[in-house]
Amino acid sequence: MSGPLSHVRVLDLSRVLAGPWAGQMLADMGAEVIKVERPGKGDDTRGWGPPYLKDETGDDTSEAAYYLSANRGKRSVTIDFTKPEGQALVRDMAANADVVIENFKVGGLKKYGLDYESLKAVNPALVYCSITGFGQDGPYAHRAGYDFMIQGMGGLMSLTGAPDGAPGGEPMKVGVAITDIFTGMYATSAIQAALIHKERTGEGQHIDMALLDVQVATLANQAMNYLASGVAPKRLGNSHPNIVPYQAFPTADGYIILAVGNDAQFTRFCKVAGLDALAADERFATNAGRVRHREELVPQIAEVIGTRSSGDWLNALEAEGVPCGPINTLDQVFADPQVVHRGMKVSVPHPLAGHVDLVASPMRFSGTPVDYDRAPPTLGQDTDAVLEALGVDEARRSDLREKGII
Repeated sequence: MSGPLSHVRVLDLSRVLAGPWAGQMLADMGAEVIKVERPGKGDDTRGWGPPYLKDETGDDTSEAAYYLSANRGKRSVTIDFTKPEGQALVRDMAANADVVIENFKVGGLKKYGLDYESLKAVNPALVYCSITGFGQDGPYAHRAGYDFMIQGMGGLMSLTGAPDGAPGGEPMKVGVAITDIFTGMYATSAIQAALIHKERTGEGQHIDMALLDVQVATLANQAMNYLASGVAPKRLGNSHPNIVPYQAFPTADGYIILAVGNDAQFTRFCKVAGLDALAADERFATNAGRVRHREELVPQIAEVIGTRSSGDWLNALEAEGVPCGPINTLDQVFADPQVVHRGMKVSVPHPLAGHVDLVASPMRFSGTPVDYDRAPPTLGQDTDAVLEALGVDEARRSDLREKGII
């Protein structure tokens, strides 16, 4: 590999999404990422289907779409590290790694001699990243944590969905496991920072990532709205708490998003909509006024937007530089000219299906571009190659395989 992290070797002991997402991002940046999985079963998400990847005859393969979303660019090794011989193999791999990623319960790897302190003894420069629901300490540390429950506990669902009393009004999770994804991204940043520290000092360290911490951190402006005012924000559906008009509006044939970010844009919107009187009204002339008088302003805008088609509005507003957009389904997303131009769908050779379509990385490096030469691996695809490079000969591998260790 030739990416900016091509000198880095990562041992990925994680499964499901947050840890694998971090591993995939590091692989996108060129790191060698070795995914260690259970023999015969592997990552839980391999079975999280349908849908499954289809082979060239249209039949399901063993590879669930969920698994494919978070394991691009890795190598898969199957090792049963509940057994001493498997533990020894993983310790040998960790001795030659720069990074370990794991998302077992707090203390879950200690009994196998694969916790941070144990692996630090064989590799003092190791960067060891633990991902849990609640962190390595605190009253909830030993609880299991999953994205959905963390979105609720961490406040995101109190902000997402229609208000109480509105049609369909109830707390709502985000449509993807966003807390897991953000945790993977924060973990990636922390790992790279620790690697820089290691290169300067020779010292490794333990990174403690918690889903609940990440969810609280990513409340962003809504958290500060509460801390600054002492008032807990409520659900506003598609409306923005600090900007008006900044929401979805029904048109004559669907919906559009109107995202007016400043007063000049509001004036231009009013011109397009034939609502110049609103721009001149002192209640609505500034964003602060529009936020205060939201309930008076929004119905007037909605009434006008409902009279024309989505296409008419988008064309007219874009022509005047008013931020707006459609609400696309995923088939429309991947057919969008900008998405197509940016190459956000890539096709990669796959041993079971001939090829697999994947979502590309959004990172664009001018000198070390992301390579898409390694599809998410099949279970144990690289076991022999990785162990051979570790010095485990064919006879020894055969013995380990007969014992069910690999």
